[in-house]
Amino acid sequence: MNISHVSNDATSGIIKLEIEKKDYEAQVDKNLRQYRQKADIPGFRRGMVPLGVIRKMYGKHVLTDVINKLVSDSLVDYIDANGLKVLGQPVPNRADQKPIDFDTEENFEFSFDIALSPVISVHPTKEDKLTRYQVNVDEIMVDKQIDTYCRNFGSYDDIIDEVEAEDLVKGTLTEWEDGQPKEGGIRVENAVLMPQYIKEETERVKFIGAKRHDEIIFNVKNAYQDSTAEIASLLEIDKEAAGTLTSDFCFKVQEITRFKAAELNQELFDKLFGEGVVKSEEECREQTKFILNEQLQPQSDYKFWLEIRALLLKKAEDISFADDILKRWLISIDEKNTPEKVEAEYPAMIENIKFQLIKRQLMESNGLDIEDSDVKAYALQIAKSQYAQHGIFSVPEVLLERHAKNLLEKKDTMEYLVEHTMEKKLAAWIEEKTDVTTKEVSLDEFEKLFI
Repeated sequence: MNISHVSNDATSGIIKLEIEKKDYEAQVDKNLRQYRQKADIPGFRRGMVPLGVIRKMYGKHVLTDVINKLVSDSLVDYIDANGLKVLGQPVPNRADQKPIDFDTEENFEFSFDIALSPVISVHPTKEDKLTRYQVNVDEIMVDKQIDTYCRNFGSYDDIIDEVEAEDLVKGTLTEWEDGQPKEGGIRVENAVLMPQYIKEETERVKFIGAKRHDEIIFNVKNAYQDSTAEIASLLEIDKEAAGTLTSDFCFKVQEITRFKAAELNQELFDKLFGEGVVKSEEECREQTKFILNEQLQPQSDYKFWLEIRALLLKKAEDISFADDILKRWLISIDEKNTPEKVEAEYPAMIENIKFQLIKRQLMESNGLDIEDSDVKAYALQIAKSQYAQHGIFSVPEVLLERHAKNLLEKKDTMEYLVEHTMEKKLAAWIEEKTDVTTKEVSLDEFEKLFI
């Protein structure tokens, strides 16, 4: 077999393969003999079918499979051995590739176009200006967060006074007809609803001010404005039945419970931050501000990374690719990739490829390696932030270690962690090499930066 490569230009080339009978006949013969051992053909004992019969029945199929595998493996080996930086996969050359006739030919020629990675040379300098946006955590944000703490650790207390909009009302729900319970109608014991979630005001106000043992007649369809999911949940029926229901219902109040936020005291401090870590409201506010800053930092880092991305892509805007070859490859790998779809999505795809190449060039040319310890540290950071999202800030190290270990054991998550660890290291390096201005903004101003 003869295989060769010719460069068209800096971004494309052609790989040609010439395959002779001696390159594949032994493998074809071996595969046909394996077919013979398994063939179950009427008139012959299993494994005793003459090889000539097998060759006649399966020869072309086996030959096609062997040639295709030989071509595929040879391309991969040649590309690796010659250090060709190929983007995507080789695609048949439209001009040189001759039709293949497996019935009559013994020697075959294949010609493939390859898209090559362009030479990337991007160098950030102090002349490059970047802005790092830092959210100013003000007292209003701290107040809201502490209010959230109190509500998260609050409880419902049984009360005996009148119903308010946010109360939880429990009772018996009975389908009503002509001023009385409907015979054979729906009846729900221990039904629970909250007036604030009743969408129609005229129905909602019927509950406000109600007391225990009061009976309230209301129309469920109107109350929830035809929301079959909510009606089905309240009445414990399926959505199809809920969609056709028009009856009034009687709700007999049995219990009224009202939500009570937790008090801002030492008991709450210990639940939030660990026993004895915070001992006063002032310390609570300081710790809350620190936590908010910590939680907002990843968003600030992400915005800074977008600034870096735009800068690097701007520096590499003149880099070109073998667009025709790459588009043909995309169309070939997925039947859903129509020429129109590929044409529409190609600009964004090629920008992502370009950015990946820039990142790789910067990491390699500047000796920016990431260690296992870097990835583990990032996994611990992710684990800690996931607990914080649920209001848990004091997490034993053993739990964080276990959570991080679980993240690292999942292939998809591991790839994400490695990629983002690399980006964090690269961002820190670029921050040192460029002129970065830190700008404090309000949360509202920060969110508008993403619009």
